[in-house]
This record gives sequence, C-alpha cells and structure tokens, in this order.
Amino acid sequence: MKLFENRKRAVRPLKSKSEKSAEYTKAGDIPLLICVFLMACFGCIMIYSASSYAAEVQYGDKLYFVKKQLIGVALGTAAMIGMCFVPYKKLMKFKYPAIIIAAILLVLVFVPVIGITNYGATRWIGFGAFTLQPSEIAKYAYALFVAAYFAKNHEKVKTVKGVLPVLGVGLLFCVLIIIEPNMSITMCVGLLMLGLIFLSGTKLKTFLIILIPFAVAIPVLIILEPYRLKRLSAFIDPWASPKGEGYQLIQSLYALGNGGLFGTGLFKSTQKYRFLPFAESDFIMAIMGEELGFLGLIVFFLFCGFIIYRGFKIARRCKDRFGFLLASGFTMVYGIQVVINALVVSGAIPPTGLPLPLISSGNTSLIITMASMGVLFNVSRQD
Repeated sequence: MKLFENRKRAVRPLKSKSEKSAEYTKAGDIPLLICVFLMACFGCIMIYSASSYAAEVQYGDKLYFVKKQLIGVALGTAAMIGMCFVPYKKLMKFKYPAIIIAAILLVLVFVPVIGITNYGATRWIGFGAFTLQPSEIAKYAYALFVAAYFAKNHEKVKTVKGVLPVLGVGLLFCVLIIIEPNMSITMCVGLLMLGLIFLSGTKLKTFLIILIPFAVAIPVLIILEPYRLKRLSAFIDPWASPKGEGYQLIQSLYALGNGGLFGTGLFKSTQKYRFLPFAESDFIMAIMGEELGFLGLIVFFLFCGFIIYRGFKIARRCKDRFGFLLASGFTMVYGIQVVINALVVSGAIPPTGLPLPLISSGNTSLIITMASMGVLFNVSRQD
C-alpha cells in the first residue's frame, strides 16, 4: 500500500529541457519485447498444431487459422514497435476518449447487423470481413483511465467517495460485458479494478468496503443465469454430463493426462481431431500440455512469469504515479488472463471462455496485448 509513497521520496528534481530529451535514450527492456515476440510466434506454431485438422475439414485449408494469426502477429508487432516510441505520459490525455470509445464499441455489440453472435454469445462486431472483440479493448482502456485518474487525484483514493468514478466506469464495463454474456472478461475487469485500487494506495478499510460487494456479486451472477449453474455443476462433477456441459472439461483433462510428463510430441495430439472444442483458442493450453507434457507447460509458464516479472519490475522502477499504475495495470491484464485460462483448462475453476494471451487464435487479443507490451517498454525507457 505504501510502495509508491516510499518510492516517491526518491523522485529527482525537475529536469531541464535537455535532460528531459535524454530521458528516453535508455535502451529499455528489450528482453521483454523479445520474449513477447517469441511467444506470439510460438502461438502460431501451436495454433497450426491445434487447428490444422479442423481447418482442413471445415474450410478446406489446414493453414486457415494460422494465416489469420500471422496477420495478427505482423500487425501486433507493428503496434508494439509503434507504442515503443510514443511517450507513455502522452497517453494520459486519452483517458476519457479511451473509455468513451470502449463503451461505444461494447454497446455496438448489441446492434443488429453489426453485432456477431457465436455459440450463444454476442461478443464481436463486424464490418464485412473485419471483426473486433470490444471487451479486449475495454480492459486496457480501463487500465489507462484508472492510472490517469489516480495520478491526478491521488489524495482521493483514501475514501470510497474518491474511488467512485473508478468504480462507476468499471461497473459499467462489467455490466456491458456480462450481458454479452462473457463472465470471464467480466472477472478480468473486476480483478483489474480491485488490483489497481489496491496499488493506488487506498486505505485497507476502504478497500474492504469495496471488496465485499464484489465477493457477493460472484455467486449472484452465477445463480441468475441457468447456463452458469450448469457449468458450475459440470465443474463439480463433469462426469454427471459427459456429453453435455462436462464434455469440454473432460476432453481437456484427457489431453493433459495423455501428455504426461514429456508429452506426445509436437503436432502429435489426438484431442485436436475435433474431440476438444475450441482447441485453437480458449483451450489451446490443453493441446500444449498434451504435446509438450507437464515439463513443456512448466517452461511455458516460466516465459509467462518472465513477462509478468518484467512488467512489475518496470512499474516498480517508474518514478511517477501514472507510469507506475499504467505498467501495473497492463501487466495485471496479461497475468490475470494467463492464470484464469490455466485454472479453467486444468479444471481448477468452472469452465469459462477466455483466450490465452499471445497464444490463442484471435487477432484482437493478440494485437492489443502486443501493443500494451510496447507501452511497457516505453515506460521502461524512463530514466
């Protein structure tokens, strides 16, 4: 809670114009960018392995999903490099445009013709061949808004009243996302909200007052939707409905179990032959576990941990409140998604659809995530 206040004492005096121009001459956290790019490339390999059979059967082209992902990697790399050279402090002025645009995009999901529904959920908007998942943008727009708000109003964080704007925007996003429905991204935004409020230096009493309603809301949201109750039941005993709600989790566990310690070998999964639904997207980690084994997943998690570690290290070293919260928020978005996806795939929490960042098929998530890593790199260049 006092982490930022302790660092604040070490802030240097105001710099001259020449010193400010030299502020961004540092090389920055290049290992972070290299790791992110390698992870995106690795994602293409795993998408090919997980989707080649299904893509050939469904589209007549086993490279169908890989081609789309390669476009995402190219655009994501360009976005990441571009954000490396945009001074992160300039992003503060976009805090309101960012949340307004994100809110409009979330509303457009429900507009007929524009909104796209798949598997009972309306989570995308489309214009011709172009599709976009607004909830992926909303997470980062919210992190930007919270960082900018608390940077400018850092004294208000100590009271519930002062935190109300942050709670209001967060709850608005959560409501718009939950009615898509998308419980997983709602959880991400909610956890991000709590994490940033905590890191902003709020009092423990204020934080607990905010935390209690969130703890109550989770079971209420589950009870309100019958399909969520079915998923909870499938989580408790997937074998009670092996051909229904429990099917996906059972197939995921089969994949992980089949992989054992060393895996079956790259491209040698059996679950990808249309046994495991969403093998190239939400459940791609199960295919990774099958082909690369437990040890392969450990190596993968080490890379994920490296990205998270570098992100929080960048935040800790940042000399201003906005950069600290912005880097922390973007890092949390990535970390929360990785953890939730891993818990879902392993059956540790009820099934919910959530992509594995940088790995799962889906260009919106890939491009936005890589762009956010470019922002982290820019923060790391601050002297």
